[in-house]
Amino acid sequence: MALPVAKLGTLALRTLSKPIASRLKSQAAVHPKFRNFIIAIAQTNHRVTTKIQRRIYGHATNVEIRPLDEQKAVQAATDLIGEAFIFSVAVAALIFEVQRSARSEARKEEARKQELEELKQRGDTLAKELEDLKLKLSEIERLAQGRGLTGILKLKGVHGAEGGKAATPA
Repeated sequence: MALPVAKLGTLALRTLSKPIASRLKSQAAVHPKFRNFIIAIAQTNHRVTTKIQRRIYGHATNVEIRPLDEQKAVQAATDLIGEAFIFSVAVAALIFEVQRSARSEARKEEARKQELEELKQRGDTLAKELEDLKLKLSEIERLAQGRGLTGILKLKGVHGAEGGKAATPA
């Protein structure tokens, strides 16, 4: 029962993260201090990605990289913020799912260990009972050899009272 609810919860969270990311993007472009901050982030991101692309394609990396204009920088930064938010929600959901699965496996493992311990105890008990039965059997065999079978069954006294005569059928 908890499994589908948890999966539905993470799916709902991922679905809701997209409109929240859009709202973050729209608000980020409006506030002046935050706008300057995200423009700086966008320009840094632009320089880094351009250098990486130049290295990948084998172009010169010592060339001056032109900065983005303000509108493109704001758009790039808000897109980055939105994607980062969606990614962080997905990572959080994944971590939650992994931890939940690990707890479930730990409970199952503990149940298996407990069951194995119970089986060991049952096996030890049965081994002890078997050993006790072997001891009793060896004692019976020792007595049987010493007295004879009739001594064990206490029939000796019955036969002795009759004076060794065979019993007659009734």
